[in-house]
Parts: sequence; C-alpha cells; structure tokens
Amino acid sequence: MQTQIAPQYRADPLVGEAESILRDCVHCGFCNATCPTYRILGDEQDGPRGRIYLIKALLAGEQTTETTRLHLDRCLGCRACETTCPSGVRYGRLLEIGRHLQNQALPRPPRAALERRLLRYVVTEPKRFRAALGLGRVFKPLLKASLARTLLPLPAESPDSARSEVAVASSAGRRVLHLDGCVQSVATPATRAALARILQRLGVDLRSAPTATCCGALSLHLDAWDEARALMRGNIDAWWPYLEDGAQAILVSASGCGSVVKDYGHYLEDDPAYAAKAARIAEIACDPSQWLARELGARSIPGIARGRIAFHAPCSLQHGQRLAGVVEGILTRLGYQLSEIGDAELCCGSAGSYSLLQPQLAAQLRRNKLDRLEKDEPKRIATANVGCQLYLAQEARVPVVHWLELVDEALVDVGTP
Repeated sequence: MQTQIAPQYRADPLVGEAESILRDCVHCGFCNATCPTYRILGDEQDGPRGRIYLIKALLAGEQTTETTRLHLDRCLGCRACETTCPSGVRYGRLLEIGRHLQNQALPRPPRAALERRLLRYVVTEPKRFRAALGLGRVFKPLLKASLARTLLPLPAESPDSARSEVAVASSAGRRVLHLDGCVQSVATPATRAALARILQRLGVDLRSAPTATCCGALSLHLDAWDEARALMRGNIDAWWPYLEDGAQAILVSASGCGSVVKDYGHYLEDDPAYAAKAARIAEIACDPSQWLARELGARSIPGIARGRIAFHAPCSLQHGQRLAGVVEGILTRLGYQLSEIGDAELCCGSAGSYSLLQPQLAAQLRRNKLDRLEKDEPKRIATANVGCQLYLAQEARVPVVHWLELVDEALVDVGTP
C-alpha cells in the first residue's frame, strides 16, 4: 500500500511504525471474511481493510470526523484478521496507533471520555472492582435486565469460592509466578485455585507478587498509554525479585492479559530503565496451556471417558498468542469429548470493555457464539479468558468455566500423573 504522510506527522516515530505496517497491506480483502463486525454490518468501513484506509487517510492529513471514530470504535481488536492475512499485516498495532492519533486530532466528547476514565478507575483496581460488583449484586434486582447487563458483568458467587484459597507448601523445588489480575482475582477466584492445585500435584509452587496489579490491557485499549506503561513498569518491579530468586516462568491464566504481558518488550522498548527487563518478562510469560502441554506430555495419564464440553477459544488465545489447539489437546487427552464449533475463529463479543461500550453489537456476537457452542448440547462450556467467561455466562444455558477447572477435576480422578 502506497502512503503519503502529512508534514505534521513525519517526525512521529509512531507514524513511522504505522506507515511500515500499512505498506504490508496488499488490499486483498481476505481479512473481511473473518471480521465479526463486517459479517454483521456488511460495511466496508467496518472491516479491517476499510479501517486501514481510514487510518491511512488520517496519516495523510485528511480531516477526521466522528464517523471515522465510530468505525474504529466498532472494531473488537480481536485480531482474527491477522490470522487470516497472507501478508502478515499487524493490524492490532495499527489500530492502537490509529485510535491514538484520532483521539489527539479530535478529542472525545466529555461524557464519552469520562465513561472510559471511570471504567479504567473501577476495573483496574481489585478493591474498587470488588466494591462495584458488591453494589451491582445488591441493586441488580432494581434495574432493567438490559441495563443490568450493560453496566457491569455481574457474575453469581462462585460455587467453588470456599475452595478458592489453597495453601501451596513452600519447597526448594520448582516455582512459577502467577498474574492474579484485576477482574479474575475478584470475579473468578476458582481459576487461580485450580491452577495452584494442578501445579502442586506436579511438584511446582505457584506464587503471586502481592504488589503486582493490572496488566495494563484495559488502559492500553482505551488509549491511556501512559497509564498502561506505568502499570507495566509496576508489575516488572513486583516480579523481578522473584525472577532473581529462581522463578521459572510467569503464568497468566487470563489469555487477554497474557497477550499483553507477552508484548511488554515492545511497549517498553524505548524505556532505557525497563527495556531489558520488559523483554525478559515477555520471554518467560506464558499461558498455562503452554506449561501444562509440556508437563503432561511427559507423563502417563490414564484415559477416563468424560462428558461432552464445548471449548470457546478466546481471540486473545488463538489470534493474539497463536495458541489455537493447545488447550483442546490437553482436554482431549484427559478424556473430555469436545464439540466441533462452527466459526470458532469469531469473537464472542466480550473483547475487554467492548461489551460495555458497544452493547448491541456485542450481544449479537454473543448470541451467535452461544448458538454454536450449545448446538451439540454440551454439559459445560470452557474458555480461557475471564472476560469471555463472564460475558458468555450471562446468557448461556449451561455452566461456563475456565478450562483449568476441568483439568483440576480430571487430575483428581486419575491421581497425580
């Protein structure tokens, strides 16, 4: 793609990066076939190719409008187009830059800006998020159903909450770190508890750094870049003493967070105080499926037939981290019968804050996803990201769990492998 950069942008290194990405695009349009919003709306500007042209026009100095913002905001950031693209266009990064430049050229209206600031304030701090969920549960019966779903993802209390706190004995053996996360630590504590028990059976201690906080994903996606980078630096400072003490990896059981942590090296590459450490963090961060695929692959596990489940692979797992099929392989080996899922590459509509900011489109995507997940009448739906888990659970006819909970159950039945 040929580009023309407006004079006011030529010295901006972000624009140089965007131009490099644009030049990889060959206009083929394969990306539109796997774009959830294009498939619903049928508008070229609501597909990756059209949005690329909008960003190209912005860089060329054309006047940006609220219509441009509307089409960029409608993008889920799911990155299914990256998996499809034969030219390797890094669309997700281009979208981040495009939205950032759009907001600089045309700031959001005060109400919309306040809405996003409040989201970041509440969601990225576990204590504030826990308080918000508590208030939501109290007042949910007084709200209209549609409003209740839009304001907050209000999960029911986990039936495993009594089991969520486990004591993992210290040892001189192997140990790994875990990013507890802001939403997951409050809304679905059973996920970390299941992972801790799994690793304990494998002779690995799971530890958390008390001062680690939000991974920075929400701030990053809502164009609060300075805030996101500050959160990243804080996590690096929290994790570094544990790495120096021998922690072998950082496991991130929310795939959306994992996708961002694996990119810390990129986001802090221009920070002389943190660039090297960020690159190291990105190198050893991994999804639990990567760790367990290696651990369980070397062990003999008795085959026990289990019930049918449907696995929803989050976009952040299959497109962001490129780990399609890894969780499915683990669950199949443990005896679960997995349903075949049509259009498995498409987003469920959660997409971080998308379900709150674009509720109508998100709800249609969720209904489409649940129709496919529930087609073969599975006993449960499993997924790998807390946002997907909470959002699907609001409308699903069967329980929605994190896949680690299924592994935990299976290993209890077969004993320590």
